[in-house]
Amino acid sequence: MSGGEGGEGGQPRGLDHAAEAGRAAQAGLREVGPHEVGLRSLGQPNALASQFDFTDSSHEWRRLFAELLGTFLLVLVAAGGPMVNARFGGAAISSTALVVAPGMIVLAIILFMGAVSGAHLNPAVTIAFTLRADFPVRRVPLYIVAQFAGAVLATLVLVALVGKQGMAGLTLPGSGISAPGAIAWEAVLTTGLVSVILGTASGAQQIGAMAAIAVGSYIALAGVVGSPVSGASMNPARSLGPALVLADWTSWWVYLTGPLIGAVIAVGFAQILRGRGGGVFGRRAAQGTLGTGWLPGTPGQPAGPADGRGPRNQD
Repeated sequence: MSGGEGGEGGQPRGLDHAAEAGRAAQAGLREVGPHEVGLRSLGQPNALASQFDFTDSSHEWRRLFAELLGTFLLVLVAAGGPMVNARFGGAAISSTALVVAPGMIVLAIILFMGAVSGAHLNPAVTIAFTLRADFPVRRVPLYIVAQFAGAVLATLVLVALVGKQGMAGLTLPGSGISAPGAIAWEAVLTTGLVSVILGTASGAQQIGAMAAIAVGSYIALAGVVGSPVSGASMNPARSLGPALVLADWTSWWVYLTGPLIGAVIAVGFAQILRGRGGGVFGRRAAQGTLGTGWLPGTPGQPAGPADGRGPRNQD
C-alpha cells in the first residue's frame, strides 16, 4: 500500500481518523464526565436526567416541606376526625369513616407528592427504607423532624379550630388492653404496613398508582381491625405529635416502640422475600425523583446552565 493511501506505519487514513475520534471522545469523557456526555448526546431527555434527581441536594428543602405538608394532612384527618366528632356530640362521623379516612388521605398524598419526597409521613417508614439501603442515613434526622413538625402543626390547627375535646385525637389502647398487648398489636399492624410499602416500592411489584391504592387500602383495613384494640396508629409522629400538643402522654411508649418493632420485622421479611435492598426502584420510591420536566425551559427538556451541560447541582 502506498504512502498516499495510508497513514504512518501503513495504517489506512480512515483508521487514523477513527483513532483520533476515539481519543477525542475519551478526552471529552474525562472533561465532563459520563453522565453529562450522555445528557449532551441524547438531548437531555427527562427520563435520563430525572433518574439522578434524588441525589440533587438543591431539592432537599422541597422534600422536607413535602414531608411536613403530607404528615400535616394525615394528622389533620386522623386526629381531626375524632376531635370534630366529639365537638359535635359524638355521632357526626361514623366509626367506620373515622378509621377509613386516614387510609384515603394517605392514598391521595402518595399520588400528589410521592415523587417529591417518597411520601414517608412516618418515622417507622423512613427507618425501614434506611435499613433497606434505599434511603441515606444523613437525611433521616431532618425527615423525622419534618414529620413530627407536621403532626404538631396539624394538632395546633385542630385545637384552634374546634378546641380540645378531652382525649379525642389521641391514639390509646382500647378498654381492657394492656400496654404490652397494644405494643404487640401496633407491631403486627406496622409489620403489615411497612411490608406493603417496601414491596410496592421494590420494582418487582411496582404498578404505578396501584401502589398508592395498596398502601391506602391497608391503612383503612388495618384501622377497621385494629382501631378498637390499639388505635391502629402504626406511626409515632401521628401519635406523639397530638400527645405533645394535648399534653397527654398516656401510654405514649406504645406508639413509639410498637411501630419501630414492626418496621424492623418488615425489613427482615423483605430480606427474605427479595434479598437486599438498594436497587434503583427502591431508591426512587424512598427518596422521590422530582423529575425535571416541570422546570422552565424548552418543552420536553429540562432547563440547564447556559453551556448546555445538563442539570445543575448533581452530587
